[in-house]
Amino acid sequence: MGSAPDFHALLATAVDEARRGLAEGGIPIGAALFGPDGELLGAGRNRRVQDGDPSMHAETSAFRAAGRLRGYGRTTMVTTLSPCWYCSGLVRQFGIGRVVIGEARTFHGGHDWLAEHGVEIVLLDDPTCVSLMTDFIRDNPELWNEDIGE
Repeated sequence: MGSAPDFHALLATAVDEARRGLAEGGIPIGAALFGPDGELLGAGRNRRVQDGDPSMHAETSAFRAAGRLRGYGRTTMVTTLSPCWYCSGLVRQFGIGRVVIGEARTFHGGHDWLAEHGVEIVLLDDPTCVSLMTDFIRDNPELWNEDIGE
């Protein structure tokens, strides 16, 4: 995969997306897909509320924004929150090689499963990501439970 990029710098793009989503009245989860040389291929945010589309998670949004690629093995998906099973499936389906996760305290998704199947996982435990989700969950428990399928 080449030399390791500055994961915190990459995370900043996803955090910006999460903040945009929150400002739009949505769930503050952001993601970005980067190429092997650290180039931004696509960024997105959870748009379930804004679009009325339950499938528009942050990772899905970033993936779709990147458009078609010949292969994804050398790409890095950066997300502010541990990916749910749906988004973990997207990573596996398309063979994304690395997932950088802002935090997994508020939600522990499928990243252990991804690691077991050869995906490089980088868990940053970023305090900004933790506070974004902690505040959101406290203030919007019904919306959060809807998002995670409870």
